[in-house]
Amino acid sequence: MLKTFRIGGIHPNEHKLTAHCPVTPVAVPRQVAIMLNQHIGAPANCIVKKGDTVKVGTLIAEAGGFVSANIHSPVSGTVSKVDKAANAFGQYGTTIIIDTEGDEWEESIDRSPELKEEITLTSQEIIKKIAEAGIVGLGGATFPTHVKLMPPKEFKPTVLIVNATECEPYLTDDHALMLESPDQILVGCRILMKAINVEQAYIGIENNKPDAIALLQQHATRYPGITIVPLRTRYPQGGEKQLIDAILHKQVANGALPVSTGAIVQNVGTAFAVYEAVQKNKPLVDRIVTVTGDHIAKPGNYRIRLGMSMHELIDMAGGLPDDCAKVILGGPMMGKAVSNIDSPISKGCSGIVILDEKHAHRGAIEPCIRCGKCVSACPMGLEPFLLAKLSQNHLFDRAERELITSCLECGCCSYSCPSNRPILDYIRVGKNAVNRIIRSRKQS
Repeated sequence: MLKTFRIGGIHPNEHKLTAHCPVTPVAVPRQVAIMLNQHIGAPANCIVKKGDTVKVGTLIAEAGGFVSANIHSPVSGTVSKVDKAANAFGQYGTTIIIDTEGDEWEESIDRSPELKEEITLTSQEIIKKIAEAGIVGLGGATFPTHVKLMPPKEFKPTVLIVNATECEPYLTDDHALMLESPDQILVGCRILMKAINVEQAYIGIENNKPDAIALLQQHATRYPGITIVPLRTRYPQGGEKQLIDAILHKQVANGALPVSTGAIVQNVGTAFAVYEAVQKNKPLVDRIVTVTGDHIAKPGNYRIRLGMSMHELIDMAGGLPDDCAKVILGGPMMGKAVSNIDSPISKGCSGIVILDEKHAHRGAIEPCIRCGKCVSACPMGLEPFLLAKLSQNHLFDRAERELITSCLECGCCSYSCPSNRPILDYIRVGKNAVNRIIRSRKQS
């Protein structure tokens, strides 16, 4: 029997339309816009100015604190300006605009296709290299990877878990990466294992990707300590706590860090980026993005330079269809609707999903019938209907006691509700309010 997590979960329609699309390289854009706040933590500090010339891989912004990340130029050319620009959701932040001229890379970057297996750096040198390369979690969270590899001293990692579940509907960028670069991913796992001083790693892959499971199992025989774990297809198995439960059969206590179970979890795309950073001296300047939707002319998995316009990439996939009702950044469960498709693509963009009216339209909201489906579906064992009602009525003290901050915002509750209640919408409002209360309490 295939492993999976024990509490809640759903199996939404997968819509993996691009599951068999190989990675398609996209031409270098004529201009890129690099936002300085494209990761969790403090925004990076710009170190270039208008008129500066850069190459691919040139450091253009330094980490603005411990929880922050370096940013490098994804193109060669001239900095045309440093100005405020809007992201996909209309929020403004400092942005570096670079006009492309040719495609000249920093000489220190190894661009050869040769696989480099030998790991010569020490644990501390690996973590430093990852920090210098600006690697962040590529599953969407964008937490700086080097920070995650340095947990609090009271916790000692014992195992690495690599998240290759890709449980969101529509998205297939991780799937395509596994089929294209299995050895690089496995060497990346070995690098991460050495960084945190563990001898065992598990790569969890859901069983709707049998070709990826078979390929990585075949290649993993050459890499001691790495086990490929097929998992039952179930959402949200890619959540850290759910993946730890599925593979180790350990549950993370409420309010505790995942590493309290001994596990450090990294995304499979992050493992690949770590390989390129440590073995090839390549900073994070590109990534694979799934562009998909039921009526997209050329859906696919595209390798793009960071900072290119979302609109430009959509045009390469055939453009917005006439029946487009909503554009989502990320997957349809945890992603968010975009208000500005002219915004640049950032490190955390795993997919662009274009929905028609049938899939984008919300049904008429009906009264709650107390069926309990949202409770059964919640992977954190919460009572979503109660949290939503408390948030709706601004009863934030009670919402905090009912553990609203433990919500993953996975959307299982809203998806399973037969009355089309906007449960997650209310919970997000309440969670934000409770977090503000907690922060103000700590500051007083």
